Amino acid sequence: MRLPNPLRALPLLAATSLLAGCNLVVLNPAGDVAAQQGQMVVISTLLMLLIIVPVIILILLFAWRYRQGSRHAETDYAPDWDHSTKLELVIWAAPLVIIIALGALTWIGTHKLDPYRPLDRIASGKPVPEGIKPLEVEVVSLDWKWLFILPEQGIATVNELAAPVDRPIRFRLTSSSTMNAFYVPDLAGMIYTMPGMQTELNAVINRPGVFHGMSSHYSGTGFSGMTFKFHGLSEQDFARWVARAKAEGKPLTRDAYRDLARPSERHPVERFASVDPNLYQRVLNLCVEDGQRCMHETMASDALRGRARVNGALFAKAQAQSICTPGMPVALADN
Repeated sequence: MRLPNPLRALPLLAATSLLAGCNLVVLNPAGDVAAQQGQMVVISTLLMLLIIVPVIILILLFAWRYRQGSRHAETDYAPDWDHSTKLELVIWAAPLVIIIALGALTWIGTHKLDPYRPLDRIASGKPVPEGIKPLEVEVVSLDWKWLFILPEQGIATVNELAAPVDRPIRFRLTSSSTMNAFYVPDLAGMIYTMPGMQTELNAVINRPGVFHGMSSHYSGTGFSGMTFKFHGLSEQDFARWVARAKAEGKPLTRDAYRDLARPSERHPVERFASVDPNLYQRVLNLCVEDGQRCMHETMASDALRGRARVNGALFAKAQAQSICTPGMPVALADN
């Protein structure tokens, strides 16, 4: 049965209504770093479509032109044809140009948007104001919640973070036990957290609002509830947010951290009015528990032992040379 013209448009309208409900945050984020990353996605997609769209059109054109019964299927038949220089140039040159363009875009973008690189702008055409310090945030991924420590403000929060609008943010991230990934789509791309290691992320939020943060790396049974709210605030509202944490919170001591680090699912927002100043470094160096030796101390001790062995071997070699070849000058390396 043939449908009336208005009814034929129903499937298209249904698909359009579904797309209208999508929140394409990656292509319309609130932070400059995420916006630049979104632009790279758009440009890369358009470059690839320069090949994909013509190929699809040509496939459909050839299928129609040389269909059974078409006059072209008989008149254009060339069984002895095997080569065309012009066609070869088009087939190979166009993809090569696209690959070169994508390579250049990737090279420039990955260096310009390196998460470890301090920001040189807070928005398009707006360089970082002179004298402004980035907001320092220390992030610890726990099972299954996020701990944020703001050392300059002397507070900490669980599953909630805030930052002033248009102020650079410098994240330092680690994990208590399991590898994870910190991701606020409106802020910047995801960055991994790993126990005993530190990663960094530089970003900025450009408009006020409440934005969704998450774990984007599966880490166990509580993974789906490992989310948090990221607040973009004015300087005055940020100061009030800090004051609220100091008024409502309790101290985050090492004992309190050990309790917090126990696995829990869908942990409520929690605030701490003060933080042990060495807590993040102890978490990073895997020595929160009493009696544990910090990882950086162990590595320093190993390095000193290795240096002593090297120096001892050099000294023994120098002695042997001086005995076997009297009068020969011997130079010992500094290290």
